[in-house]
Amino acid sequence: MSKTERITLKEKIGYGLGDAASSMFWKLFGMYLMFFYTDIFGMEAKVVGTMFLVTRVWDSLFDPIIGVLSDRTQSKWGKFRPYLLYVAVPFGVIGVFTFYTPALAESGKVVYAYLTYSVMMMVYSAINVPYASLLGVISSSPKTRSVLATFRMSFAYLGSFVTLLLFNPMVNFFSGHRQDIQAQQQGWVMAVAVIALCSVVLFLLCFAWTRERVQPVTDSKSSLKQDVRDLLNNSPWWILLGAGVSTLVFNSVRDGAALYYFKYYVHEENYGQIVLLNIPFVLSGLYLALGRPPIF
Repeated sequence: MSKTERITLKEKIGYGLGDAASSMFWKLFGMYLMFFYTDIFGMEAKVVGTMFLVTRVWDSLFDPIIGVLSDRTQSKWGKFRPYLLYVAVPFGVIGVFTFYTPALAESGKVVYAYLTYSVMMMVYSAINVPYASLLGVISSSPKTRSVLATFRMSFAYLGSFVTLLLFNPMVNFFSGHRQDIQAQQQGWVMAVAVIALCSVVLFLLCFAWTRERVQPVTDSKSSLKQDVRDLLNNSPWWILLGAGVSTLVFNSVRDGAALYYFKYYVHEENYGQIVLLNIPFVLSGLYLALGRPPIF
């Protein structure tokens, strides 16, 4: 890319919208899913915890596979943008099914939960890993990439903020403010459907408003099988994998416990109000992104 070429504000916002879409659902997973499975879906906490651990370990192994596949993708839209286009709708649909409560026996519910949650995590990786890689091909300028990363994090905060602030009111609205389990199950799945629709639209806007300009070097002759073998033999990667899984487990326990704490100890179910504490972080990120004249 030419040194004089600048990325438009529209494209910077478009790139940020991708992480807003991801964060809206990621906050559902981190903050609400454990509570949903135990109090709405009807699973034992120990079963849910085991499922989370098994699925997250597999997901950590699946991420680099998606990275290798997307890096080898060739299309008229580039390497990474096609995943935003083609995976966005499955992402939303499977997300809704993850929060749907089927009329099954306990064992059937466990199988359903394992299946939908595992597939959802794989689909999440299939769209989020290429999205993250997109940063490296929008611009070759380190300064521009830094600005894009700031937009990304700012919109990630905004996406989380919107989910936490609006999700519980939407559940109450769609459940008719009733507390019986059938009404709550309906309220949850409908509220998630709204979040899913928003995420799909944001991912598609991210696809439409961004461009891949940097052409990565393609002189490697290694096969996909060889790339995976090299990765599995990379000891530093295993260390990073362990750190990543540990971080995911910690965040899941922390966010999941917060929901139980506020509902059963503080007796405050409108836990979305807690996100008001995030406003300084959101505003500071937006200031860094928008307050520097050179980025325009």
